[in-house]
Amino acid sequence: MTPDPRRLRPAPIHRLTAPVRRFLHVEAASGAVLLACAVVALVVANSPLGPAFHDFWKTKLGVTLNGWELSKPLEWWVNDGLMTVFFFVVGLEIKRELAVGELNSPRKAALPVVAAVGGMLVPAGVYLLFGHTGAAVRGWGIPMATDIAFVVGVMAAFGKRVPFGLKIFLLSLAIADDMGAVLVIALAYTEQLNLTMLGLAGGGFALIVVLNQLGVRPVAVYVVVGTATWLATYQSGIHPTVAGVLLGLLTPYRAWLSRDTLRLALDDVAGQVNDRPEEVELMPADVAVLRYAAREAVAPLQRLEDRLHPWVGFVIMPVFALANAGVEVNVAAATDRVSLAVAAGLLVGKPVGIVLFAWLAVRLKLAVLPTGVTWPLMLAAGLLGGIGFTMSLFVGGLAFPDHGELLVAAKTGILLGSGLAAALGAAVLALSSRREGG
Repeated sequence: MTPDPRRLRPAPIHRLTAPVRRFLHVEAASGAVLLACAVVALVVANSPLGPAFHDFWKTKLGVTLNGWELSKPLEWWVNDGLMTVFFFVVGLEIKRELAVGELNSPRKAALPVVAAVGGMLVPAGVYLLFGHTGAAVRGWGIPMATDIAFVVGVMAAFGKRVPFGLKIFLLSLAIADDMGAVLVIALAYTEQLNLTMLGLAGGGFALIVVLNQLGVRPVAVYVVVGTATWLATYQSGIHPTVAGVLLGLLTPYRAWLSRDTLRLALDDVAGQVNDRPEEVELMPADVAVLRYAAREAVAPLQRLEDRLHPWVGFVIMPVFALANAGVEVNVAAATDRVSLAVAAGLLVGKPVGIVLFAWLAVRLKLAVLPTGVTWPLMLAAGLLGGIGFTMSLFVGGLAFPDHGELLVAAKTGILLGSGLAAALGAAVLALSSRREGG
């Protein structure tokens, strides 16, 4: 007996949570790959191969076109080029959460957003309490970030003992955290602006909006315009990864074809096939209709996120870790004031800021704790939020681009703070989940 297709249709709640579950699945697996690459980079950097390893990332690569040339070290192409794709996916995630996710209403967004604000302000304050002078002051933005891949990877080790509400809270917090990080990158780490190039970049974003409104669908068109916009953003003095976020935010979150239109297209093809029972193969026109309907019935945002998220998780972020986590471990770097400040910001500032601001939001009746989430679990979430790694390393490179010793100290503090936060967060999560489970 053939099942009724209507019974196979997922419930609305499953259509809303399916992207989140897919996201968490990829993040959990990619977190393990990211950790492996970070360990490899650390081991190689502290081995006899260390000098050759660092020289490799300084290899110059360039593009020449009609007399115009862009020649940069391989490390730059990773941090400013590949990471633009990472930030593009961040923009897609932000857009999804703002449109249909946990940040699409003030009531749902209150807890993660308020907690994220605390998780940015307090770590920055803790860093500044160490009384830095000169260039070291610029590092205040380093401990403000949360690496969701590592966080989800730790939670995945506990399986169903972690309430889904806690996972959603941390995911939403990390996305709000990413929004704050983008603002910090754009406002605090932009030193000089080229207004002409900034205007060209703005024109590129405006052109993408117009193309969307006109219904231009080929992805290649947007790749060309987006690349030109990325280059203009870079030439303007703003970090080019900001362009990636903005391009993600401009991606439509609604499908071009509605469910009714898709159904009509399928019925039309089915009718054409039934009218030609003697033909074994589908006509090319029928296949073209099916291909178009299948593609345009899925929102561009969802389609791009599904395609790019695995590449970001399993290629771009691991390569970034290889290029940036190779720190030569030494006592001087570990005891440097910058290192201690970054580690304290992540290990102390993050959990204090997240839990304190979340408690205030609940106390003031601006929000409620997610179902199944207790304050001990929130403490575990705050500690896990102190795993900065990818974003902290990225901001560290912006804060200390020409100060080798400061950057080494900052990276050492990131590794120490993130590692201790992960260990303590996992321990508190284990104790809390065991207690809640009886």
